[in-house]
Amino acid sequence: MKKHSIYPTLQTFISSNNNRELVQFCARQHPADLAAALEDALTQDICLIMTRLDPGTASKILSHMTPELQSKATIVLSDEVLSAIIQAMYADDRVDLIRNIPDIRKDRLLHMLAKAERQDILKLESYAEGTAGAIMTSDYAALPADITVREALEKLRLEAPDKETIYYAYVINRNRSLIGSVSLRELILARPETKIQDIMHMDPVRAKVEEDQEEVARKILKYDLLAIPVTNGNEVLVGIITHDDVADVLQEEATEDFHRFGAISHKIPDLNLNIRDAGFFSILRKRLPWLLVLVFMNIFSGAGIAAFEDTIAAVVALVFFLPLLIDSGGNAGSQSATLMVRALAVGDVKLGDWLKLLKKEIGVAIGIGLCMGLAVSMIGIFRGGPDVAVVVAMTMVLTVLFGSLVGMSLPFLLTRFRLDPATASAPLITSIADIGGVLIYFSIATWYLKDIISAAGAA
Repeated sequence: MKKHSIYPTLQTFISSNNNRELVQFCARQHPADLAAALEDALTQDICLIMTRLDPGTASKILSHMTPELQSKATIVLSDEVLSAIIQAMYADDRVDLIRNIPDIRKDRLLHMLAKAERQDILKLESYAEGTAGAIMTSDYAALPADITVREALEKLRLEAPDKETIYYAYVINRNRSLIGSVSLRELILARPETKIQDIMHMDPVRAKVEEDQEEVARKILKYDLLAIPVTNGNEVLVGIITHDDVADVLQEEATEDFHRFGAISHKIPDLNLNIRDAGFFSILRKRLPWLLVLVFMNIFSGAGIAAFEDTIAAVVALVFFLPLLIDSGGNAGSQSATLMVRALAVGDVKLGDWLKLLKKEIGVAIGIGLCMGLAVSMIGIFRGGPDVAVVVAMTMVLTVLFGSLVGMSLPFLLTRFRLDPATASAPLITSIADIGGVLIYFSIATWYLKDIISAAGAA
């Protein structure tokens, strides 16, 4: 395994016990680079480095670590060191860290924190996974509406070290209800005597605390925001979600959708584990369940073939085209599903668009099927004669149409029942298209070649 470029330097400082140089070197590095370097570090080296650094620097490095490395680091750090690091972290980062610590140790660490931090962690941790509340931070800048710009800038200057961002400040009333927002740029450009209420933006875009995190991510992208305020049912400001948290959400959701679309279980604890580091049994548990389900689904394809044994015995040339035809239906279905899952995920289409898209998909699928049917009919003439060529061409059109409609409609159906449309995975659609393709193919062959089949049976 290739070591990170700065890891050997860290090792040199550790081996020489040069604490001062180690601290100065880490201060010049980006925390993300230090976190990446520690991916390759020995457990005792991680402990030594994190212990020798000040809690603020260590907290930034810990925040950039992967969940697996975070777990590795927290195990070897003492309660005293870890509690100091947690206290220096931003609210949302420390909640993410606390969630991955065993309950017995979590209780010890919480009691070592100040009461305000402890209550904040417990409050943020109480929100359901996948909601805006679960990814928000309480480290936001808030201003009253009746102070001047000069007073607001002084307030932000004092609070900045403890806030995740001050590029936007949120204006609240005496009940802490969100009534507006103002950017740091607007504060700098405004006259010092101007009241905040005179320059603030009324009714800013916001997220509800119980809102799905994907919907929050779409809002931030749609309105090009650096952060979005989060309110509860009474419109009280309870936190903000920053763009970096949204990037993590989008990566997590994309990983989950890719896993689902590839028929890989998304309920395994180490879903986001790097494939390089994943163990044999982790990968096995991810991939095996859906494949077992699909194996039994494909029994129906075999049953369909068995039901048409007489047709196959009479015209053996039909077997040559079977993989080609059913794979074409599955491929067309996978294409349609990919387009629909993506469109539903980013909000380009809604449930009400299904009929309109169905009409369009029928036209497109027939056009594709006709082109593919014409191409494969040439092989049909050469391989089985004109009659087989007609059967193959007709089947190609219908299997492509069937597969495309399944691929397009299944994501809509799952969305209608409040399930993730990515569950309409390519292997699932392919299996359904296979079953349908076998039945379509041999039904057409039995009908169109009935005279040949009857003659073969009589012989």
